[in-house]
Amino acid sequence: MTNYRETNGELMRRGRVEVICGSMFSGKTEELIRRMKRAKLAKQKVEIFKPSIDVRYSEEDVVSHEGHAIPSTPVENAASILLMGSDTDVLGIDEAQFFDEQIVDVCNELASRGIRVIVAGLDLDFKGQPFGPMPALCAIADDVTKVHAICVRCGALAYCSHRIVEGDRQVMLGETHEYEPLCRQCYAEATHHL
Repeated sequence: MTNYRETNGELMRRGRVEVICGSMFSGKTEELIRRMKRAKLAKQKVEIFKPSIDVRYSEEDVVSHEGHAIPSTPVENAASILLMGSDTDVLGIDEAQFFDEQIVDVCNELASRGIRVIVAGLDLDFKGQPFGPMPALCAIADDVTKVHAICVRCGALAYCSHRIVEGDRQVMLGETHEYEPLCRQCYAEATHHL
């Protein structure tokens, strides 16, 4: 199957939006890196972007919890991706929940230009609420992959990321010292006692 279609005798690229979502520690970034590396192996031109506020492992690279990394460009807002990412075949976006709502229009525009856009992000925040632009990105996506972590309390598939430190801000970058993946039942039990 080719990523091109014929229009008036010319081949044009087929753009698409792919969303990878789930809780923390579910392998979203790992899957994004895997898809981007496969595109590179296929000799496609790739670019990957991340929000500039995400400096947990690296200021520039996108790094998974497992330690795998891929070079990226940190950006302040979604509009920057549209400006810098138009000359590519495959464009990756990590931590999409931290971008403004304009990310939805940016992804649509890039796909309309024939670019394969792969977006990874948290679908729910620590309160179990839809996170930022992720619901809208899932709605416009050609393909949505929901990945799951394992609940650290019972071993079932995790539902969302439970914050285990004080704080009420929605955006709080963290790791295993600040968050734990929990299934729906364990999350309900954990938050009921707060």
